[in-house]
Amino acid sequence: MMHGSTTIFTVTDAAASLAYYRDHVGFDVAFEYGSPTFYVGLCSGEVSLHLISAAQAPRPPGHGAVSIQIDDVDALHADLVKRGAKILNAPKDQDYGLRDFAIADIDGNMIFFAMELGKS
Repeated sequence: MMHGSTTIFTVTDAAASLAYYRDHVGFDVAFEYGSPTFYVGLCSGEVSLHLISAAQAPRPPGHGAVSIQIDDVDALHADLVKRGAKILNAPKDQDYGLRDFAIADIDGNMIFFAMELGKS
């Protein structure tokens, strides 16, 4: 049985990406690894996100994506706009039953935030 997962994004600069996710997206820093730092653990609620420097990874930066289910898409969107996150689109009701929007990090990795329609 599966019990959880952690998304790992490849990034160009782990320190710059850590600052972006902390300051602009609101993640807490769980840990930093390496000297200089090349691997970072971030968390927000029950969501874990790890970042690895491209110099230490077998894949190029900016090709990752994850969808995160949240309680209030519009409130989070407003908060991320204030924080200066790179917003890709405004919240929208989708015909697949979700209200969602997306952001990108400084390398182009994407996070989709979604909630079921009728929940707010």
